[in-house]
Amino acid sequence: MNAIPGAARAYICCAVLGALACVLPVSALPGPLDPDGPWPAVLLLGALYALCEAPARCRFLGRSVRGSVPVTAGSFFPVLLAAAFLLPPAAAALVAVPGALCGRVAQRPAGVRRVWRAAQLAIATWAAARAHRLLDGPAALGGTAHPGHAAPGIPDFPYALLPAGAGALAFCLVLSALDGGVFVTAERQPVRTAWRGLLGRSLAPYGAHALAGLMMAVLWRSPYGPLSALLVLLPMYISCWVFAQYHRERAAHQATIRALVQAVDLKDRYTRGHSERVGRASAMIARELGMDGERLEVLRFAGILHDVGKLGVPTRVLRKDGPLTPQERRVIELHPEYGHEIVRGIGFLGEARLAILHHHERLDGSGYPYGLAGAEIPEFARVVAVADAFDAMTSTRSYRRARPVATAVAELRRCAGTQFDPRMVRALVRALDRYGWQTAVTSDETGSGPEPAPHPPLEATPTVAAGALLGAPRKASGAPAAPRRDAPRKNVPPPLGPDTFRRTPPPGGRP
Repeated sequence: MNAIPGAARAYICCAVLGALACVLPVSALPGPLDPDGPWPAVLLLGALYALCEAPARCRFLGRSVRGSVPVTAGSFFPVLLAAAFLLPPAAAALVAVPGALCGRVAQRPAGVRRVWRAAQLAIATWAAARAHRLLDGPAALGGTAHPGHAAPGIPDFPYALLPAGAGALAFCLVLSALDGGVFVTAERQPVRTAWRGLLGRSLAPYGAHALAGLMMAVLWRSPYGPLSALLVLLPMYISCWVFAQYHRERAAHQATIRALVQAVDLKDRYTRGHSERVGRASAMIARELGMDGERLEVLRFAGILHDVGKLGVPTRVLRKDGPLTPQERRVIELHPEYGHEIVRGIGFLGEARLAILHHHERLDGSGYPYGLAGAEIPEFARVVAVADAFDAMTSTRSYRRARPVATAVAELRRCAGTQFDPRMVRALVRALDRYGWQTAVTSDETGSGPEPAPHPPLEATPTVAAGALLGAPRKASGAPAAPRRDAPRKNVPPPLGPDTFRRTPPPGGRP
């Protein structure tokens, strides 16, 4: 647990103590030899949940099962909800422990994560069972006579849906609350944003889990017995298969991003690693702005791919050691448009495509490629612009040393309102205060080779992004201003073919 912050360790310990408090009353229940006691159901449901989680850790089963259906956290929550509907709260909490302890953990420390998961699920299952009982759920399932309703042994529908829904809601609330606490203590997310979106994203899946769990409980109590309840595993298996397709698609997205970034890094050795850091800084800003998880991920993609258009810029221009000519500078200033066209057909990027196109626009309208100003610039582009400038200033490259973080922040503040959105600058400053920043060397050539050509200091350029953000800071300080929308570019060779890219805003509204 050395790598886990102290606050997170204390939080996990409190969760474990809470889980023990939920499970300990099981000692007051009838003994294992009592035929009317809950222990046969506890053993069967506990073994079933553990068996469902086992393939993720078993090498042989994992190789055969994960190829078609991956076992992931939450795949078999209906088993736990069925236990909550069938058993006393303490016994239901105990069902979750063996499966959680033997489940697969992707990150280290695995032991601590399994203990945390077991405590979390035990508390959530206990809460679901308690909520189910408060609304007389066992009677609605036919365990006892429900006043004014069905006879014993006959489930009372549709009333049985109400306690089952209450149990699922309690399960969802507890898991969301505990997950938010982990985000605050372990990942140091802001308290005001740690729980945002957790409950909303969980309600629909847990509602479906509740229906499957209720189906298991009804079949369990039916004349056909517990074996009939296993039939519910078939739709659960199908839902896992659908979930697997989503994860395969997500993995393909990640592979696409990595391939494009590696191509850029191989072509422009001066900014190697820059894309990943801009993506990280963009995500830090997004988190401070309170963006939900899906938009945050897309914004991170935008930061990672913001310079993908350099694939369309001649390598001799990107790697030129001397000052850039005005024509070469205009060629480099085409890279946002090249990038936009490269990713135009990648649907999952969404808003990221506009960020790639407009991340060199300025708030005062003097940026490129279209000279957008103020709110005309897409929000993602304003975030990436700040992240891009910050990393460019704090990265050591072959032609200059990194600036201290404090100096870079002061420069961003100086340019806020003219070049950068002040809101994004403030969000980055808050994120840096919270998480810090590790600078890096981004060129292969530091410490060896001939002395690089001198470069003008940042203060001599009109903006903080004047050199570093173009990817070839070796420009003359008197280079012409970036082209505006109404300033046609002349004699600019199209590196990727004469008809590959348009030079006008894309149709359908703002570019």
